[in-house]
Amino acid sequence: VRLVESGGGLVQPGGSLRLSCAASGFTFSSYGMSWYRQAPGKERELVAFISSGGATTNYADSVKGRFTISRNNVKNTVYLQMNSLKPEDTAVYYCNRKSQWGQGTQVTVSS
Repeated sequence: VRLVESGGGLVQPGGSLRLSCAASGFTFSSYGMSWYRQAPGKERELVAFISSGGATTNYADSVKGRFTISRNNVKNTVYLQMNSLKPEDTAVYYCNRKSQWGQGTQVTVSS
């Protein structure tokens, strides 16, 4: 199983980023996928979840209305569209399936 995140970077408050997670080594379309994040000195927290077929999504209260999780089961990729970014969104963002994690991608929101 391999999960590879990309798309992080430095963005100003109010800006947008789209994270991608390319999955391999398992039947992607059979599993729900999640995005987590971990800020310095804080515990890793769940940001968003999407069901295997994409019909069901859940979000942390802190990102509702600003972030959108989606997936492409042909490309074996899950996305996180992040809009109206705030400094408190600064963290390493991780893709997750069950006990598997990617290496993470850094998102920094700063002016």
